[in-house]
Formats: sequence, structure tokens, C-alpha cells
Amino acid sequence: MGLLRVMMPPKLQLLALLAFAVAMFFLENQIQKLEESRGKHEVREIEQRHTQDGLRERDSAAALSSSEDDVVIIYNRVPKTASTSFTNIAYDLCGKNHYHVLHINTTKNNPVMSLQDQVRFVKNVTEWREMKPAFYHGHVSFLDFTKFGVKKKPIYINVIRDPIERLVSYYYFLRFGDDYRPGLRRRKQGDKKTFDECVSAGGSDCAPEKLWLQIPFFCGHYSECWNVGSQWALEQAKYNLVNEYMLVGVTEELEDFVMMLEAALPRFFKGATELYKTGKKSHLRKTSEKKPPTKESIAKLQQSPIWKMENEFYEFALEQFQFVRAHAVREKDGELYLLAQNFFYEKIYPKN
Repeated sequence: MGLLRVMMPPKLQLLALLAFAVAMFFLENQIQKLEESRGKHEVREIEQRHTQDGLRERDSAAALSSSEDDVVIIYNRVPKTASTSFTNIAYDLCGKNHYHVLHINTTKNNPVMSLQDQVRFVKNVTEWREMKPAFYHGHVSFLDFTKFGVKKKPIYINVIRDPIERLVSYYYFLRFGDDYRPGLRRRKQGDKKTFDECVSAGGSDCAPEKLWLQIPFFCGHYSECWNVGSQWALEQAKYNLVNEYMLVGVTEELEDFVMMLEAALPRFFKGATELYKTGKKSHLRKTSEKKPPTKESIAKLQQSPIWKMENEFYEFALEQFQFVRAHAVREKDGELYLLAQNFFYEKIYPKN
């Protein structure tokens, strides 16, 4: 600048100084605009990240809700195992817990569906979105959904009973009905013969072949399942019980079954245990005029290989249920308590 002052006239020096000042002002202004633009861009990035995080959380919550609602339970109930008492709990809770209950009413209570009805049923259960979440129940034998190309299978549950006690209950039910619908005329109404008299006379309604029911219900829609005394059917029933059913309870320990279902499937069974203990419908259905069989009648039935197979299946189911229960509940002062969650996650990588 000293050299300019010597060589340039005063007016030109002033103009040069003004030009320099304008250039510096323009440069500072551009730098400020760049900084403001960068700041706005960073704010937008942060907002976008927050928005994306919010959308992901919303989508995750929606997916969770959708997965909880896209659930179907099938209770292919065996006759005279307290199935109506348990089903009443599902009906009582469906409004409060927001799911649908549907009864599978087959012609003449036939537990085996035709092939075309199997296809229809599988299609209904998997695609009837308006009914989901759903609880289906009916006297239908196990149906393998994977045979029909279904990726997401329903959840199967069931309850079984001591085979002789179940047969005795069914025998008197056909003659005297129960206190659920006392005015309904039953198929064997008027027959006053006791179960013991039937066994003594070798009657067909108390024959060992009538014990063959719980095995085929779990075995399924294969012809061999319904061949009385089939060893293959017994093994298949055991396989299905362990691999295809989430939980199988026993009539004699129904409260424990209800409690475990509430813990495992609260979407459906929240409040079920309290309802079972205090509700009016839980023990509503009781067979009328039922008389316990004598030791002689029981001993005679137990000589049958059919009883031995059905009892083996019952004992197998009972052992499995008690194993699951032992890892789920504890008893204290005569009351059952569910165990708290007994696992957690750690060493989660990569770190954010």
C-alpha cells in the first residue's frame, strides 16, 4: 500500500481502498451464507434422522402389533375332557381381549374332514383376515397345515383325560346329558343301565374299542390313525403332541393349563386364571347321574391292549405337561406362581 500511495494519485488510492473493502465484505458475506447453509443442512439431516427413527419405531410397533394380531389358535377338542368348560373361558375373554372365537361344527361331529373340506378349512384359517386373531375350536382331529403349502401354521393346543374316566363320562352323558343344556334329549336317553352293568354284560357302549379316541385325535387325518390298536397311530400321536402342539394339558390339572396359557399367550388369555377361579362358567358343564365304576369294571377294561395304548398316550402327555409346568410355575402355600423371566441378552455387537 505504501508503494501505491507513492505511485497513484489520491483519488485512485481511494477507489482502490473502496474496491478492497467491497471485496472483503462480499467474501465475508459468502462465507456467512456457506456457514448458514451448512448449518441448515445439518439441521435437516438431524430432522431427517429423527423422522426416519420415528418411522422405524412406528413401523416396528405396527409390525409387532400386526404379528400379534396375525395369530390363529386351534383347539381340536377331544369329547368329554372338560373342553366346554375351557372353551367358555375363551368366549368370556374374546370381547375384552379383542379376538374372535369360531366353532368348527362338522356334520354329525365327524372328526375327519374330506380332502376338499381340508383345503377349504386351511384357506379359511390362513386367509380370513377379518377374523384374526382367532380361536377355533371343534371336535376335529389334527390337521397338518404344511401339507397344503402354508408357511405360517396355527398354534395347536389341547386337553386330554384319563381314558377310562373319559369313557365313563361319555357313557352317562349320552344317557343323562349335563347341566349345560339339561332339556336337550340325548341319543341314549331312557337307557338306565349303569356303566358297571354295561361292562358286565359286554355292551358295545363300554367296549374297550370305545376308548380309542384320544390317540386318533392327535394322530390326525391318516387312515391308519383310525385303525383301533394301531401302534403306528400311537407313535404318530406322540410325535404330533411334542412337535405340533404348543401345550397339551390334562383335565385333572386344568387350572395349571389355563395359568400357563395366560403366561404364554396373554394376547388371548389375559385374565383367564382369575376367571377360571371365580367365573360362573368355568365348571358349568357336569355330566348328570354319573356313577364311578367299580374296581372290577376298571380291572376288566385295563386287561385290553387298547386301554394299555390309550393309557400309555395319556401318561406320555401327562409327563410332558408336568415337565413343562415344572419349568414354568412354583407352588407356595398351596398357591401356584409363575416364574419370572429367567434369561437376558448381553455382549451385543456391534456397539452403536
